[in-house]
Amino acid sequence: MTGSEASMNTQADLPRLAVVEVTGSRPDQREYHAKVQTLISRVTGEGEQGGWQVTRTAAADVSVTELLAATIDADAIVIVGGEDIAPRFYGGRTGYEGETRHYEIADAGQIALVQRAVAQGTPLLGICRGLQIINVALGGSIVQHIEDDGVHRTDGVPVDEILTEHGVTLVAGSGLAGSFGRAEISVQSAHHQSVGRLGDGLVAAALAPDGLVEALEHASRPITGVQWHPEAPDSPADQLGVLLALLGGQLASARFAGELIAA
Repeated sequence: MTGSEASMNTQADLPRLAVVEVTGSRPDQREYHAKVQTLISRVTGEGEQGGWQVTRTAAADVSVTELLAATIDADAIVIVGGEDIAPRFYGGRTGYEGETRHYEIADAGQIALVQRAVAQGTPLLGICRGLQIINVALGGSIVQHIEDDGVHRTDGVPVDEILTEHGVTLVAGSGLAGSFGRAEISVQSAHHQSVGRLGDGLVAAALAPDGLVEALEHASRPITGVQWHPEAPDSPADQLGVLLALLGGQLASARFAGELIAA
């Protein structure tokens, strides 16, 4: 076996992580798109460093069927941030304050992805919009606009300065509290919406100082969502790694359970 063949075999043995973004192109929002791409690159880069075989798919650039097919072999999934979810998916109205462009194909595809992950027990992490997608996919609602109190975002500043730092309290007994090993962590966030009614099977896993849900988990499936950005350059250095390690642990547990059933 040649060195290149050995390398290919090693790569093929790595667990597969599918990173799913909203769109691969925002020609009318170049600065915002550049910021989003920087954040996603951090997820893919750290995933690869952590021993994952990483793929990226832009949900708005393919059909729902194509997105599901592209991620069918994924061992774990990360749904990253982006624009607001179209209100029709959670029974909301258009015309609300701060409304962004909607990518309904991306919404439909990512919602289907979450629902399949729940059904099949695939570990899934949602970041910012990804948390909201999880909630909507399971029948939850969205608070369409939260007041700018300086906790969750900083308005009227350049895109690179929009993230704001604040603390969150991890709920005792949650998977996140166990992963971080403490009750309080500092996070970077930027969002004008939040989860409202929690979807079926979901429980709050972290709260902001003003009481908003900053993270959620599924009670019986390896599904986690965080409203903040662990992949932001100014986030604590270990934060994204902890969350990717959580996915890895969930995958290992699922595989072990499968082996027990097969035995």
